[in-house]
This record gives sequence, structure tokens and C-alpha cells, in this order.
Amino acid sequence: MGGFFGVVSSGRCVEDLFYGTDYHSHLGNQRGGLLVHDDEKGFTRYIHDIRNSPFRSKFQYDLEHLPGNKGIGSISDTGDQPLMAFSHLGTFGIVMVGVVTNMEPLGKSAFRSQRTHFSEMTGDNVNPTEMVASLISMSGSYEEGFRCVQDKVQGSCSMLILTKDGIYAARDRYGRTPVAIGSKIEKVKETEVWTTDDGVRCEREVEKEKKSYAVTFETCAFANLEYKIDRWLGPGEVVLITPDGVKEVLPPTGPMHFCTFMWVYYGFPASSYEGVNVEAVRYECGANLARQDGDDRHFDAVAGVPDSGTAHALGYAQEAALPYKRSFVKYTPTWPRSFIPPDQSDRAMVAKMKLISIPHFIKDKKLLFCEDSIVRGTQLGNTFMRLRQEDISVKEVHVRSACPPILFNCPYLNFSRAKSLMELAARKAIYALEGGDCNAHLDEYMDETSERYKKMVEWICKDLKLDSLKYQKLDDLLDAVMTVAKESGNTELTRDCLCTYCWIGRDSIGEQKK
Repeated sequence: MGGFFGVVSSGRCVEDLFYGTDYHSHLGNQRGGLLVHDDEKGFTRYIHDIRNSPFRSKFQYDLEHLPGNKGIGSISDTGDQPLMAFSHLGTFGIVMVGVVTNMEPLGKSAFRSQRTHFSEMTGDNVNPTEMVASLISMSGSYEEGFRCVQDKVQGSCSMLILTKDGIYAARDRYGRTPVAIGSKIEKVKETEVWTTDDGVRCEREVEKEKKSYAVTFETCAFANLEYKIDRWLGPGEVVLITPDGVKEVLPPTGPMHFCTFMWVYYGFPASSYEGVNVEAVRYECGANLARQDGDDRHFDAVAGVPDSGTAHALGYAQEAALPYKRSFVKYTPTWPRSFIPPDQSDRAMVAKMKLISIPHFIKDKKLLFCEDSIVRGTQLGNTFMRLRQEDISVKEVHVRSACPPILFNCPYLNFSRAKSLMELAARKAIYALEGGDCNAHLDEYMDETSERYKKMVEWICKDLKLDSLKYQKLDDLLDAVMTVAKESGNTELTRDCLCTYCWIGRDSIGEQKK
């Protein structure tokens, strides 16, 4: 995944840029970068490897060397960002969140000129951010460049571009990822210096008004920096942010297919998307799971798999009138989120080492665990196997997943690191049940009322060695988002605005089957 933050101010911007970018650390732990522009000194950039040390510790000593009133920052789980581009449009910096799935044809098209080359690499491939920068650079204007990216890039692409004039903020053409604009006005003290006619140097401290605009992926970055959310960009919308305000460059295009998983798993609890709070949606998901169980709730306590599973479990416990017990705690100082490492063995190590059980709440108990999702199931199975050890000896382990079975790899975001469909727990179940065909009868396996769906869930339950397993129904998941949206006053968001691809292979429930 990854995240970005940008600031344009009438004064120095680097402190807000530093802290705002740091608030995206839960979205990536590979590379971090800051780029600022000063009217006198031009562009200054720092990029650091943050795999073994957090963003703050790597960048805190760079701040005094980052002058300027405008800047962009990035947390990335892939290659270096921000990148710099020197083109006929002028010098600009760029950060991007998304996935470019048609890199090969875009590269072939670029190489037809026989003058194009790419210097930034991600692994053995061209850095997707540089590919996007090249599409913009080959256009006649920034506006044409954004249109070109929206027309040619398959996957998703939300980005910030820093120029000497300000920051361009562009949201993915289908709004799959969030881009929010905020502002604040603060009183700052500055020292005025002047020389009298007879050569005497004088100075005095004066109070001035400083106005700042910020653009963010995660709105949780605004709170402690005292920015107020002004609005979210619409799908495909592009704006130019300067010290004078926010100017629309390209209007929203629509339709919206926002990643529902942002609420279920990716997002930080304090963040909101389209005005819909992450934590509130997770509580509602947990409550729906409890309603689905009905009176079949013979558990001693409810627990969450940290961190994202915690809110789902709290919602379940509240609805079911059962005690919530922190049976697992996450050791947060050093371990990242387990979906980030690209290698399966590294993911398994992170998942194992970051979770520590509390036997006092587990031993001889019948526990229900809420989890945000089950992707491969490998880490989840290993986690619960540890509860069967003699020194802990849980009596029963029941699991409720806050979203439906994942049957498709996401083509829009770096959610699932699975290299093939057969790595997905649901597809492995279908493969076993259908005698070696993981694509058989998919319509039935997506139907929560069918016998095949029930057998798939039973197979996964047995494979993970659980006492029971249930998944959230798709309608209940979408209803959870809609319930919170209604409570928040967002009447424009509909179920068709929510991307459902990883569950049903279509961008929305209203989209026709291909």
C-alpha cells in the first residue's frame, strides 16, 4: 500500500509535513521520503530505508535542512518516493499510491521513441511512479498529463505533484483510494528586522497570521496538527493547492468504486473516508456478526486479533452482551503489519512474533475471535495453533471474519500479496472440493445460501483446526458502511460506490457480470 501527505503554507511547512507523513507509517515500512520547495533554494529531498527503523527516527535530523513553504511526503512499501522529474513542464516531484497493472504495454509504448529510458527501479521492474511521471512529462501541460494518466493507466493511481507554484493533488479516476483536503489558520510570532536612516539595526517580535493547506491519504494525520477537513476529492478530480487556496484543475469524473477494505482492515481507526469513520464501521461489522450468530453464542468471552480485529470484536461483544477479553496483545514498537513484507516466510515471522497471548484470559476458555479477514489463512492457522499448546490449552477456538471469503486477487491495490489464486484460502478449499479445479462453480461459492458455500467454509474451518468459522455476509458488510454513512450525514454514498472485487470479482454489486 503506502500513503502520502502534502502541505502548502504561507510560512515554513516542514514540521507539519514531517508529522503528517509519519501518521501514514501503518501503511508501509519499506521507504520514506520528504521533498520540499523553497523559492530561493529550490527543491530539497531526503529518502531513507525505514525497514529496520521507524520513519521519525530516520528523518528527525533532516528537518533543519528542509527549507520551504510547500512539500510532499511518502511512506511506501515498494520503491523510492518522492521521485524528481526534469521536463519541458518544469521540475516537479511526485508521490503515488496505487498499482499500475499494464506496465509492460506502457513501457513498450514509451520505448517506441527510442529516446526514453527509466532510471528508477522497483525490484527488476520500472518504478510505477516513474512511469506515471513520464506520462505526465510527455504531455503538453499538467492538465493534459493527468488526463493521460487517467486514460492509460490500468489499476489505480492517486498522486501528489510538487512544483514551484504549489501541489497538484489527483485522485484515482474511480476514487479507489482517499484524498482529503484540510486547512488551518494559526497565529505565529516572527521577528521583524530593519535599519534606521542613521544605520541602527532594530528588531521586534510581531504576531502574524499563517494559513496552511494540507492534503492527505489518512485523515487521522489532521487531528493533532489542527487541520480541519474541508472536503474529499471526487473520483478523477485534480486540484492545485497554493498559499492562496485550492483551485480545481479537472472536475470529478465518477463513478466511484472506493476500496471497502480501507474500512475493514487498511485504515487507521481515527481516519474517515467520505466522512465515514473506520472504527465505527468495524464496530458495526462486529455487531452484524453477532446478529448473524443469533442465540448460538455459547462463548466465555470475545477477543480480537490485533489490531484491526479489535474493533470488530468490541462491536460483537457489545451486541452479544458478552465480555471482551484481550487474549492477544500486539507488540507494536518494532513489528510492522504482517501484510507488508513481500516474502511469505517474513510475513509468517512478523505474524508470529508481534502477537503475544495472555494465558490468564485463555486457559480452559471457549473463545470467539474476530478477525478482519482471512486471506491465505496460513498466519491465522499458526496463531490459533499456539493456543492449543499445553501451557495455554484453550478449550475452544471460534472465529468470525468481518468480511466475506476472498476469492479474487485485487487488481487495484497492493492488498493481497498472493502470487496466484491458489494461495487464497477460499480457492484452496474449492480446489480440494472440486477435484483440482479452483474456478469451478464460483457463482455458487459466492452464494452464502448454497451448499457449496457451506462446504467451502467447513473445509477452511477444518483446515485451520477451528471449532467453528463464519464469515460476514456481503450485504451485512455493505450495510455496516451505509449505516455509519447515514449517521455521519453522507447521503450521497451508495452501496454501488463500494468496490467488492475481492469477494465477487466485480467492482460493485450493481455491475453486470463480465
